[in-house]
Amino acid sequence: MSTVIASSPILSAHGAVAGATGSPDEPVAWHYGDPFGEQRAAAQRVAVVDRSHRFVLSITGAERLSWLHTISSQHIAELGDGQSAEDLDLDLNGRVLNHFVLTDLDATVWLDTETDRGPALLDFLRKMVFWADARPEQADYAVLSLLGPRVVDLIDTLGVTELPEVYAAVALTGGGFLRRMPWPTDHSFDLVIPRDQLADWWTRLTGAGAEPAGSWTFEALRVAALRPRIGLDTDDRTIPHEARWIGGVPERGAVHLDKGCYRGQETVARVHNLGKPPRHLVLLHLDGSADERPEVGTDVTAGGRTVGRLGTVIDHYEYGPIALALIKRAVPAETELVAGPSAAAIDPDSIPANDEPQAGRLAIDRLRGR
Repeated sequence: MSTVIASSPILSAHGAVAGATGSPDEPVAWHYGDPFGEQRAAAQRVAVVDRSHRFVLSITGAERLSWLHTISSQHIAELGDGQSAEDLDLDLNGRVLNHFVLTDLDATVWLDTETDRGPALLDFLRKMVFWADARPEQADYAVLSLLGPRVVDLIDTLGVTELPEVYAAVALTGGGFLRRMPWPTDHSFDLVIPRDQLADWWTRLTGAGAEPAGSWTFEALRVAALRPRIGLDTDDRTIPHEARWIGGVPERGAVHLDKGCYRGQETVARVHNLGKPPRHLVLLHLDGSADERPEVGTDVTAGGRTVGRLGTVIDHYEYGPIALALIKRAVPAETELVAGPSAAAIDPDSIPANDEPQAGRLAIDRLRGR
């Protein structure tokens, strides 16, 4: 039986305003009274974000990596100690069911994912063990994120000699680890710590100069960085190519294109070698004059015709109201769009090129003498 993750004790901090009722971030602080100031702190100084509602599980056993490698999309069989990766769980048709971050440290894989998807992912992993020496279990751990170029000022507080490189992790005294991530900023770190140390770590970090920032800050920077969140920026039809998850660890992706067989691989290979994704993830700039913001899942239309699906909608401290959206690939960047009550425009810099020669097409052309 999986434990329900309750509201964070950090919600008792001064100025904390909880996430909207029913939202994925309801258990943690949405902001602490100054959302845009908190975003500036994360971009320019150092901020700490309570993400303790992430679902964390551990996998022990000698075959933990080789086993997980066979049932997920990333190449992790030879992941080194203290190394991390992003990974996907796909269905038989190649549609994304789960996105998670994993770290192998001291003979244990630590995996964190969305709160609402964690129990089902754990159940799936347990059913797939069969004869492998791998034991997935829920871990009573929590996640805090440090963002900003001044994270380096917290080295002594963290108890580490130096900050790790991207996707690397170092153990923390007393349990848990510090992991560097490539997003939502260039200076992003996760502390994955025993849950009973959460309040103590928060006090130590804020006392050392990290400014409290809510999940609004993390989400705004994530959207600006074009990083999708499963269940918000994806739907039940999303395939990895649409959501920018293609690539191995060096490419900071979640789908390795040259690894062995896994569930959903056929779709990934077919789109990569022969086709193009029907949609792609783009950044939208929304008209801020509307009385209300559109909701996640709202149709994006052009001339009254549905051309996409709206994902996360957020107010950014520099860009104003922005959103992620899955838009049909054929829609030109200059197309005038509407999302609910708001006019919307595609950020042209967010459109992926998708113009690389495809190996499968080139092979077919050679066979046909072209």
